[in-house]
Amino acid sequence: MKSTYIPEGYKSLLSIQDTEKAIKYVKDTFEHIFADSMGLLRISAPLFVSADSGLNDNLNGVERPVTFGVKEIEGSEMEIVHSLAKWKRQALRDYGFGMHEGLYTDMNAIRRDEEIDNLHSVYVDQWDWEKVISREDRTKDYLRGTVKVIVRALAATELAACAMFPVLAPSIQPDVRFVTSEELEEKYPDLTPKQREDAVARLFGTVFIENIGGSLKNGLPHDGRAPDYDDWSLNGDIIVWNEVLGRSFEISSMGIRVDIEAMERQLELSGHNERRSLPFHKALLEGNMPLTIGGGIGQSRICMLILKKCHIGEVQVSRWDKDTIDICRKNGVVLL
Repeated sequence: MKSTYIPEGYKSLLSIQDTEKAIKYVKDTFEHIFADSMGLLRISAPLFVSADSGLNDNLNGVERPVTFGVKEIEGSEMEIVHSLAKWKRQALRDYGFGMHEGLYTDMNAIRRDEEIDNLHSVYVDQWDWEKVISREDRTKDYLRGTVKVIVRALAATELAACAMFPVLAPSIQPDVRFVTSEELEEKYPDLTPKQREDAVARLFGTVFIENIGGSLKNGLPHDGRAPDYDDWSLNGDIIVWNEVLGRSFEISSMGIRVDIEAMERQLELSGHNERRSLPFHKALLEGNMPLTIGGGIGQSRICMLILKKCHIGEVQVSRWDKDTIDICRKNGVVLL
């Protein structure tokens, strides 16, 4: 989806004021259920990090962070975060979190190079979370068990929202199916990765697509993933079927994080060995970071899904190009 699309006959089920009430209710409800189910402590998080810390999420390696200098810090270069994928792991270490203890936080980011459409905005809001695990936990079974907890929290939040706002109806399939990116390529060799996601989400409702970042048989990854936080063999995306838009809909990117071996392998494969000297990467490669699992869960994405909205601008305030504004105004879609 490369531009704004308004489904035929679409009309918001909620007024603007009811939408604002519902956004708060959905966010409060999911945050409570999710944090309680996972045993996570809420902490404060940075909006920006130092460019030379190696802590910013590099996403696909081509997106430009928003940068600025601080007057009182000579020679400083700060970057607005893309996400807190690496910062959280360092915080678990520095704040003294123990085995199977974890944190979550509100993450707000600016992604200036994002392609704007129904699902994507230059403003990103998500719950970033991270949890300490043992060497024995670095398995598919542990990853899948965590995915099931998150999906159950999502489905429970939807049921609560439907009870609070009866005009809404539940649509999330609470039973998640697991499929690898390699299996999707094998099953749908003539489709693009996004088309494969559409096909499998339409079939199962809720799926977790595993193994994202490494090359498939065609020589390309299913999707881009930075080499220095997820282990590409122990990660994935939670995808649901969006009835309003008639397409797959990513809710969360998550995974068991790289250990020393995975970091070395993925830096080599991606051609980013120069990162070894950055403070975060050096600490990890010297064994001074805990083993963890973590991810991000889109706050506006969840609100879009549960409140049956067709555009992310209906549940968050951002900036939009003229075409998007004109199409939404013409079709009666209110951008906040």
